[in-house]
Amino acid sequence: MRRRDQRLMMIGGAGAVLVLAMTLTFVGLRDSVVYFVAPSELAEKAQAGQRLRLGGLVVDGTVQRGDDGATTFEVTDGAAVTLVRYDGVLPDLFREGQGVVCEGRWAPGQAFEADRVLARHDETYMPREVAEALKERGEWKGASPP
Repeated sequence: MRRRDQRLMMIGGAGAVLVLAMTLTFVGLRDSVVYFVAPSELAEKAQAGQRLRLGGLVVDGTVQRGDDGATTFEVTDGAAVTLVRYDGVLPDLFREGQGVVCEGRWAPGQAFEADRVLARHDETYMPREVAEALKERGEWKGASPP
């Protein structure tokens, strides 16, 4: 075998290893990516059962604690409202009218099933997408979005 052929085989082998490594990386990352949506984008951007983050303001007067320990509340971005069900202890900063990010799964016609709730003490620390949506609708209470 000539030296040139050996080099071509080594380059081809290295290329195949690189493609395999990239494929394994992308397959592994696909399962760990969690998209962020606002309540008004939920129906159009989310697929049923997909893991995602839902962010917005907790609607005043909607927090209800059930006998089974689960808490339900509504989250809004000013254009739409989504019912959220969370089974666990809510963060100390969780309040009605405050910003919240819920991580979990959603199916059409059902409540958003959160398995993690992150509360923010004011709109200053809200995700940019939610802050911009609230500002567009005239419901922004804080300073300019981050």
